[in-house]
Amino acid sequence: MAFADQKLDKLTLVEGALALNVAIDPTMSLHWVSTELEHLAQETDHLLAGETNAEFRLDGLLRLFYKEWKFKGDFEQDFSSDNVFIEKVLRRRKGIPVSLGTLFLYLAHRLDLPLQPVGYPTQMILKVNGLDKEARYINPFDGEYLSQRILRGWLVGKEGPNAEVKIEYLKASNNATLIGRWLAVVKSALLREENYSMALRCSELALTFNPDDPYEIRDRGYILQQLKCDWIAAEDYEYFIAQCPDDPSAELLKLQVKALMAETPIFH
Repeated sequence: MAFADQKLDKLTLVEGALALNVAIDPTMSLHWVSTELEHLAQETDHLLAGETNAEFRLDGLLRLFYKEWKFKGDFEQDFSSDNVFIEKVLRRRKGIPVSLGTLFLYLAHRLDLPLQPVGYPTQMILKVNGLDKEARYINPFDGEYLSQRILRGWLVGKEGPNAEVKIEYLKASNNATLIGRWLAVVKSALLREENYSMALRCSELALTFNPDDPYEIRDRGYILQQLKCDWIAAEDYEYFIAQCPDDPSAELLKLQVKALMAETPIFH
């Protein structure tokens, strides 16, 4: 089934992530990933499922995932595509919050732990509901609990000194929202690596959900230009200019269109 036809609200987050990954990189070994996930889940069940205290199960899973299995955030290559494809994260035991958090959430649900993903403005975090305490939040990057001071500090770094943590920022997010953000991260990583063929797949996937998004069409135009599909790129740029004439990039793109249309078309 094509990724665009997947009912993301019917899938678990890890299933949606795998569907996204395969749609971008069809060479991914889905069989190996499924086998590895089941292996981790069985080990989790063996070690922790018999613990009747949910708080202890959660502490045990945090210790198992981050200490014994040594999953961790990739501090050195935060923007690498290695950190956004589930297969590579499983093999390297390194990732970013969304990929690590998705794996941790998969295992937590196997243990009936009340965790939910939250699309916080700066990154994905995990919300722990209940367990006879107020809601708490885990940073999937390192498995540490997040204080309100840290959450606000992240926002200040993103939005400025007057930023405040709003209630809606800490609400659980649906899978479609998280997968959409994940797709944007994958595309950004691939563009940094100049992997324009896969980046084009990302852009096309995004446009299946919002076909008229002028900014995504502009981005697709840029990717097509790098792939030497100049006339098609010019059409995307012209669409963006018509839809967003007051955008600061519109004037520059007009010059790009003029130059591209003057080139001899290259057919692929």
